Amino acid sequence: MKKESILFVVIALVVGVLVGVIFTNARKNSPATSAAPAAAPTVNNPQQIKMLQDVVAREPNNRNAWVQLGHNYFDSDQPMQAIDAYDKALALNGSDANVLTDQGVMFRRLGWFDRAVENFTKANKVSPNHQQSLYNLGIVYRYDIQDLPKALDAWERFLALNPSGPGASQVRTELEHLKSLPAAQQ
Repeated sequence: MKKESILFVVIALVVGVLVGVIFTNARKNSPATSAAPAAAPTVNNPQQIKMLQDVVAREPNNRNAWVQLGHNYFDSDQPMQAIDAYDKALALNGSDANVLTDQGVMFRRLGWFDRAVENFTKANKVSPNHQQSLYNLGIVYRYDIQDLPKALDAWERFLALNPSGPGASQVRTELEHLKSLPAAQQ
């Protein structure tokens, strides 16, 4: 390949990633999508991670790049790196319920349940209608900490916001089962 062709491919790839970062964050922050973000398929995760690492090295205050780097680490099952990238994004704006929730999922993956609960609780305080944080809070309380009354509370608040949306039937089934257990009535 000619040098011009290689340069063109590299520039096109960088521009594509940057446009994707901007579009994804603009879309993620819109009211219609903030409650249930969808993960975009990744074509070449290691290459995207490298490009985003380069971006944040040059622009350490680029919050969107930190968020996207965290998402790429999340999607490639690198929880410590995702937590660190989300920390940088949250240092620039700590009021993002989606980032707090995603970081909480990574804390849970590492077995840091208290930190996961802290993140999900903070996400729900930042955005009281944030369904995903309540759903995940119920998961941690139910399956990891076995605090059934708190799981009931989280999932009942989830259903109050989301009576028939995604995950509602699963949560309703969980609640029916939990309510039949003596430990949940404490």
